[in-house]
Amino acid sequence: MSEAGLPEHAAVIAGKRVPTQRWIDVLDPSNARPFARVARCGPAEVQSAVDAARHAYESVWRFTTPVERSQVCRRIADALRGEREELARLETLDTGKPISQSLTDVDVAARYFDFYANAIESLGGETIQQRPDRLAFTLREPYGVCGHIIPWNYPLQIAARTLAPALAAGNCCVLKPAEDAPLTSLRLADLVEGAGLPAGVLNVVPGYGAEAGAALAAHPDVDRIAFTGSREVGEAVMAAAARNIVPVTLELGGKSPQLVLPDYDAARAVPQIVEAITEHAGQNCSAGSRLLVHRSVHDELVAALAERFRALRIGPGIDDSDMGPLISAKQRERVLGHLAEGRRDAEVVVGGGVPEGEAYAEGFYVEPTLLDRVTPRHRVFNEEIFGPVLCVSAFDTLDEAVALAEHTTYGLAAGIWTSDVTTAHWLAGRLRVGQVFVNDYSAAGGVELPFGGYRRSGIGVEKGLEALREYTRCKTVAIHTRIPV
Repeated sequence: MSEAGLPEHAAVIAGKRVPTQRWIDVLDPSNARPFARVARCGPAEVQSAVDAARHAYESVWRFTTPVERSQVCRRIADALRGEREELARLETLDTGKPISQSLTDVDVAARYFDFYANAIESLGGETIQQRPDRLAFTLREPYGVCGHIIPWNYPLQIAARTLAPALAAGNCCVLKPAEDAPLTSLRLADLVEGAGLPAGVLNVVPGYGAEAGAALAAHPDVDRIAFTGSREVGEAVMAAAARNIVPVTLELGGKSPQLVLPDYDAARAVPQIVEAITEHAGQNCSAGSRLLVHRSVHDELVAALAERFRALRIGPGIDDSDMGPLISAKQRERVLGHLAEGRRDAEVVVGGGVPEGEAYAEGFYVEPTLLDRVTPRHRVFNEEIFGPVLCVSAFDTLDEAVALAEHTTYGLAAGIWTSDVTTAHWLAGRLRVGQVFVNDYSAAGGVELPFGGYRRSGIGVEKGLEALREYTRCKTVAIHTRIPV
């Protein structure tokens, strides 16, 4: 406990809490007040964590069987469910999101460990038919030590998304959570120890990206890096890893379009379109932030969306409002800067600023905002805002809709709303994105569905069975055999 009475959370290295003299205050986004302190790790702590992971890999974890790793992953899933309420409370205090969303995040995190517990027992190599005197086959082997740098928007869920396949595949891990939302990652480190994960297999080093994150990305004894965050930081992570010839998985955000055709189902589409941009106050890499609407249904859809936007309840996540605050003052200023341009360039239908009232004076709140008549000339059309801002544009033809959808450097996800399966299939083939949802829009879409971006949304694939292949390398073995005479 600090002198100010704040709980202090140290790094977890080799199964132990590591003392430190440097701390970072963790703020509750709903009121901007500190409620905890977390260790401010740097290169020294990262070095210790990588050393611990390497020792655990070489001495214990690489020699475990898939069945043994599967059993540990199942126990981790059970441990997460056993602390569901407390983990959700921490996640909401950390991030500001509504408590019901945090409860879902805990459920999904547990599901990741369940999924990879099942999948790892089926992962194997292949035999290769070559010639009678040679037996050739492939093996799937873990990389060794993996570094994981995760963001603040879905800290527990993304930690599980990246750690579960890595651990199931036989890797040891060093996790660097975001300084704005580190608490559930540190609690996860305690839970995995209780589930039987050997000390050092998972190490958690909170701190600033420029200190702990940069040291982890550049470390010469890390065999693989996974990063989720901004494109600018992703470029730096990739450059650092490249100096050590280390492969990376990068998930770098998006400006995802939803295409609405005249034959769309309004009853189904409207609530999902709103949720796709207001879930966690739009702080979602695959948020459906651009709405491309056929001109014949534009006015009626905008009116329906406006009504729903106005009805949203904004408030502290712990009260389970429809939408909570943004993560920080910095993020709020960034979003408000975009909105200032949006008010000048486009038509503000709903929102556009900070909600009025004393209840919103201290926290990092922004109104859910509906911008209409946005064109590719506008910055809000092209740049990721990472806030509750939906940009609406009209189109007349399918070719025009595709051109609008493609008018961005990102390619993470897209939605298509139509009753015509032929049109949906044609559009899905034309859009350069990693995920396409038809008559549905679900951020990332579920544990089983591979998730990765095109273009500047990143490289590599997370989730689904593809993630196990990402966290293993392929080794070929060819054995000369004697042919009987």
